[in-house]
Amino acid sequence: MSTTFTAESNSGGSSPIHWLGWLLLTAVRTVGDSVLFSSTVAWGLLAKRPRSAILWPIFYEIGCRSMPVILVTGGFIGMVLAVQSYDQLAAIGLQSRLGSVVNVSLVKELGPVLAATMLAGRVGSAMAAEIGTMKVTEQIDALKALGANPIVFLVSPRFLACVLLIPALTLLADGIGMLSGWYLSVQVLGISSHLYWFYSDSYITSLDIVSGVIKSIFFGGAIALVACHRGFHCTSGAEGVGRAATEAFVYSFIIVLGMDFLLGVFFIQIQHLLPFLRSPVL
Repeated sequence: MSTTFTAESNSGGSSPIHWLGWLLLTAVRTVGDSVLFSSTVAWGLLAKRPRSAILWPIFYEIGCRSMPVILVTGGFIGMVLAVQSYDQLAAIGLQSRLGSVVNVSLVKELGPVLAATMLAGRVGSAMAAEIGTMKVTEQIDALKALGANPIVFLVSPRFLACVLLIPALTLLADGIGMLSGWYLSVQVLGISSHLYWFYSDSYITSLDIVSGVIKSIFFGGAIALVACHRGFHCTSGAEGVGRAATEAFVYSFIIVLGMDFLLGVFFIQIQHLLPFLRSPVL
């Protein structure tokens, strides 16, 4: 079911009531189609494990080839946090606690969100463009003619790869951010290396690390589903492929921010219910 609608679809009239009705129908159709699409992907993973010949190239493309951009992103996040936080902490005589500000911000929020944003741009857009091109060139129709389910064959391996690898890439970004923040704090800003890690150990809790990993799992699944969904609903021509890639990034970014807010509220409640999770872990 296609979810691409235009203003001409609102053939009932141009009044606000007609426009709201068209908007509501569009939203219902889009949500329904997305739920059916996601359920088909889940069924494909449960019914049959993807073959290694299909899975490993996708793992390499999503995991290994994303490492340079993740390393650069994580490194600059750590340094920017250190530079931006130093003046405010120094003004009140707490510059020795810089490590806690940098590392807690990285592990809880900026690491997972910015890593997911970069991967939505690199991985999500690429998947949408690849699947969109396959649709435009009728390769998806060929899979259907051969008796294969194209959603299970094309999307399930990509979904599995994103869910498994994006958390690992997020942890890599967190580690590089910590090291780059430490290096800049010690070598440039004159913070004691011992105090940098001491306050980091005092403030980072087990819940901070777990929440960041769980967020990245949800982000990875959302990026894969949104990107592949837009690819399957790509319109014809090069313009349609480009639009699908753009929509994949924009929609993924919006969903990542929304999920980050909801999961953040959820983990705050968990922290109040289970105070033992506040214990330092480093």
